[in-house]
Amino acid sequence: MKADKNNGIPRWKRALDVVAILLAMPILVPLSLAIAAVIRATSTGPFLFQQERVGYRGRRFMCLKFRTMYCDAAPAIHQGHLQNLMASDAPMVKMDAGDSRIISAGRLLRASGLDELPQLINILKGEMSLVGPRPCLPYEAEKYLPWQLERFHAAPGLTGLWQVSGKNRTTFTRMMQLDIEYARTKSLWLDLKIIFKTIPALIVQMADLRQKKKSRPRLVAREAALSVRLTNR
Repeated sequence: MKADKNNGIPRWKRALDVVAILLAMPILVPLSLAIAAVIRATSTGPFLFQQERVGYRGRRFMCLKFRTMYCDAAPAIHQGHLQNLMASDAPMVKMDAGDSRIISAGRLLRASGLDELPQLINILKGEMSLVGPRPCLPYEAEKYLPWQLERFHAAPGLTGLWQVSGKNRTTFTRMMQLDIEYARTKSLWLDLKIIFKTIPALIVQMADLRQKKKSRPRLVAREAALSVRLTNR
């Protein structure tokens, strides 16, 4: 299995990435333009967001996303949340449901994965692949245990084995296990299988978001009632 010396992506994988993107361009270009227009119309600032991520063999690159938060959003909040997930067996749930930093269209973009469409540029540049572990943040990589570093043996991806195996319902340790399993067993058949499973997985993720929206008012009401009872004691 030959791979490009610079990015570690096998030739069959690189061919799949480029061909799939080119075939999807008639849909992706107008969709991306529409998303950019919505972001610019509903919030102040650029429609793209750049963030340094860690890729194949620990190499750093600037990962692109559609901006889903206000420009002055504090990153320390996310860092604390991620560190708590890494240190516990809690499911890898995002903070989106009650995060005031997210713009009006941001939750839908994040739940549907559409905020990550600009990473197709990263893929065309050879920094990422369609399928692989998610590119992590530098401060996350610094806290990895030695065995967890094996996830860097595969180029980071837009979707992956973890994303189609429960994602937000799995723990950080399980995510690592799935990423390493993919790094060890990647093949054309496995990539195609993951790609076809991605849309059903996103539908489940969006359903989870709707459920959280419905349950949040009830949770807030219960917390308020509990606070009143404690105050009156």
